[in-house]
Amino acid sequence: MAEYVVLIIGDADRWWSTMSMDQRQAGYAEYNRFGEELAKRGHKVTGGAELHATSEGRRIPPGGGPATDGPFAESTEQVGGFYQVETDDLEDLLECCQIIAALGDGVQVRRVVKPEDREP
Repeated sequence: MAEYVVLIIGDADRWWSTMSMDQRQAGYAEYNRFGEELAKRGHKVTGGAELHATSEGRRIPPGGGPATDGPFAESTEQVGGFYQVETDDLEDLLECCQIIAALGDGVQVRRVVKPEDREP
């Protein structure tokens, strides 16, 4: 079984700055449906979280140096949350991810490196 991280990428702050409470609740209902669909299809969620606003983030520049306030990358698209999922069926996981992609954010799915994947 492989483990993947499902990254939700887009305007991470829109949920808090531009959406009404009704829009947020409808969106959260779709995320709940995503989790239910994963379980129903035999995928196992092993972790994940919604992230707070990018304005609360701190950044350490490449190469080190003092931490600064603000987003982690010079981009309008940021990671707004993630799921860790164990599965034997990547294609089905990708199909399930269509549920959250339909909400307007991008989704990136990446396999997690296991110790045995590293060269000795």
